Amino acid sequence: MVLFLKRHFLAVRKRTLSPALQLRFLQRLSRLLSNGYPFIASLDRIQWDKQLIRTAKQIKTALKNGETIDKAFEKAQFHSSIIAYLYFVKDRGDLQSSIDKCIHMYEDRIHYTKKFQQIARYPLILLFIFSILLYFINQSVLPSFVELFQTSEAASSTIAFSMFVIDLLGTLIFVIGGIFVIVFIVWQVNKRKFNIETQMKLYDLIPIYRKIVALQTSFQFATHLSTLLDTGMSIKDILTNMTKQDRLPIIAHYASLIIKELRKGLHIDQLLAEFTFFDGQLAAIFQKNVDNEALAKDLALYAELLTEELHRRVIRMITLIQPLFFILLACFIVFIYMTLLWPMFQLIKTI
Repeated sequence: MVLFLKRHFLAVRKRTLSPALQLRFLQRLSRLLSNGYPFIASLDRIQWDKQLIRTAKQIKTALKNGETIDKAFEKAQFHSSIIAYLYFVKDRGDLQSSIDKCIHMYEDRIHYTKKFQQIARYPLILLFIFSILLYFINQSVLPSFVELFQTSEAASSTIAFSMFVIDLLGTLIFVIGGIFVIVFIVWQVNKRKFNIETQMKLYDLIPIYRKIVALQTSFQFATHLSTLLDTGMSIKDILTNMTKQDRLPIIAHYASLIIKELRKGLHIDQLLAEFTFFDGQLAAIFQKNVDNEALAKDLALYAELLTEELHRRVIRMITLIQPLFFILLACFIVFIYMTLLWPMFQLIKTI
């Protein structure tokens, strides 16, 4: 099992283009398009970069074989969020704008990932050192204290209780860590086997993550709907198009439900208000606007506000990690300190 998982993740890693290279590819492509190069000619120029030759050739070959641009980028192993943006290019007809939005979105993703790694790195190192220290104290120091304070029943009982608590903490850390790793691996391997309803139920069980998913889904829906409305498409055609893509499964699922309920005569604002992973403000925007042009304008503004809100929530969540961890670690250190000193105080009282 372990060998299978190791081979699986190594194979995925070899196939997938690194985030930095994906961003560099998009930036080069945007610069060439803005300078007037056609798309295929831009891919030829990108091949001047040795690290991007394979990716540019894959996309060019896929396009020449009749694949759409999102499928071409999918074959080149780009991130699903980039592919989701490019899916709607064939309807928008504005490749330059879509690429620029991909760059902005992916830059934010890389920034937050790096920030999280920087914040989490130091606590993880401290946790590793603290775990070794805890093991050493439990295996060597406290047993020596038991022998030293055999004459004091109170001191011996305190040390025995401390050893029990440390064993319990160590077991809990090991079990929780093991469960987290197993759940993560199982989820990554079997994620696509769960239907979207099951995935949404699982997301709904995690309050903080549920809110992030709701904001992200609302942002994606508002962004794509507003840009497609600007092209003159009707809401029904846009929703039908959304159901055909598979990179935003929640939106595809909701779009399918909306189309089904609209046929029964229900209003779209009533439907949006009932969906867990759509922000309540979406329904209010649809209720207020009847004209598609005004609706597109309000949705575009709403998407910008959601971007700011997402940034604020993600930053706040990331910056809370270190203080919470340090508070927890400080409590453990105080406990160990008291474990070593309290028996001495009890022994002094008996003298």
